[in-house]
Amino acid sequence: MEFIARCPANCLETKQPVYGSRIFASISSICNAAIHGGIITNAGGSVIVRKVAWRDSYNGSFSNGVRSLSLPRWRESFIVTDCMVDITFLMDGSWSIGRRRFNIQKDFLAEVAQVIDIGVAGPLMGVVQYGDDPVTEFSLKAYSNSNDVAAAVEKITQKGGLSNVGRALSYVNSRYFTNANGNRGGAPNVVVVLVDGWPTDKVEEASRRARESGINIFFITVEGPDEQEQENVLEGNFVDKAVCRTNGFFSLPVSRWFELRSAARPLARRLCDTERLACSKTCLNAHDIAFVVDGSSSVGTGNFRIVLQFVANITRRFDISETETRVAAVQYTYEQQLEFDFEKHGSKAEVLAAIEGIRYWSGGTSTGAAVAFAANKLFGKSKPNKRKIMIVITDGRSYDDVRAPALAVHRAGVIVYSIGIAWAVHEELEDIASDPIEEHSFFVGDFDELYKLAPKIFSRICREFNSQPQN
Repeated sequence: MEFIARCPANCLETKQPVYGSRIFASISSICNAAIHGGIITNAGGSVIVRKVAWRDSYNGSFSNGVRSLSLPRWRESFIVTDCMVDITFLMDGSWSIGRRRFNIQKDFLAEVAQVIDIGVAGPLMGVVQYGDDPVTEFSLKAYSNSNDVAAAVEKITQKGGLSNVGRALSYVNSRYFTNANGNRGGAPNVVVVLVDGWPTDKVEEASRRARESGINIFFITVEGPDEQEQENVLEGNFVDKAVCRTNGFFSLPVSRWFELRSAARPLARRLCDTERLACSKTCLNAHDIAFVVDGSSSVGTGNFRIVLQFVANITRRFDISETETRVAAVQYTYEQQLEFDFEKHGSKAEVLAAIEGIRYWSGGTSTGAAVAFAANKLFGKSKPNKRKIMIVITDGRSYDDVRAPALAVHRAGVIVYSIGIAWAVHEELEDIASDPIEEHSFFVGDFDELYKLAPKIFSRICREFNSQPQN
């Protein structure tokens, strides 16, 4: 469950309690938790509140003027994120829409601006009107509050012409999301296309290029074509060819113009759900990566530190946070030790410190049990929008079967890389690795050579990510 909360100014003065850090007990003040987490300041603003699982304990800390308290246990938790997105609306100015429906469209844009609460620390909004050709009505940096955006929208006059959506998408891709126009770089880029009926040009190629530039494309089709009108549509299934994913999240069909305003809040929730803005996902920020590390006696203390350095070298190449790539680690011998899970550490610095702090166990080698343990303890809690990756590192023969646990993990959609060192058995490495084996299984003869594999593993992960179909 998630919702948008609008926090007023001067929340600090209420002194309402906060329990926890990063993950807060549900009895906490949402707005003071958001200030504690640095999501907003005491000036207020809108935040996204997302329910998460309960915790065994909540650790208090002092941050941004808020002293959060410790709590041993609570039945529900939440996290707070911001709605920092750069949004451009492509509004339909074609003659087909008519003056009355054009004004309904303007009312809708003003309503969305109020719901998402425009601000320099939150979402920014610009508008491009399209007909025969697109024209910028105002840029992202033009206005920093919802009332000013609504007033600017009210002044927009209809241009007329055809409904050349493809041309408009090419325009925003090449000329709109620039530093000069207020593009913030770190905020996801979003385009929301409003179209009356259907476009009069093709959108597929322009959309593909925009998606590849990291632009998240939403379509709101109002009074779209019925079965009889489909023969008049220049490009069939134009919405599916344009949006980032064909799962319904990026498209909002509205049957009549008088119902458009009711779509404002559902759209606002989607625009602010930055974890699901699929076209913002890159190789650096889209994964849950679990390292399964052999801590058996044959490794030795010195070599174990080399392995941890290798794990750190891979980790530091990714963007690590609660909403980007997350990292977890398991050490195993005959038994398994969960060193830290995906939710434990919310920054790259914390993850790297946790890796450095892992203590060597020593013992036997049960790699199959470790794979099953990691699948159960970690990927059962993995987020559905993350690519699940397991990297298994071992230096010897397993005392148990690896084939059945590995097969189960593969079937669960986890991509498994196997890394063997010294006495590792090639057949077992191949059983553990995902297909194609030659791209997911690696071997070095000595621990001192392990560092050479870090860039190769990273390259393979990115190559595989970038080869994914968009839909």
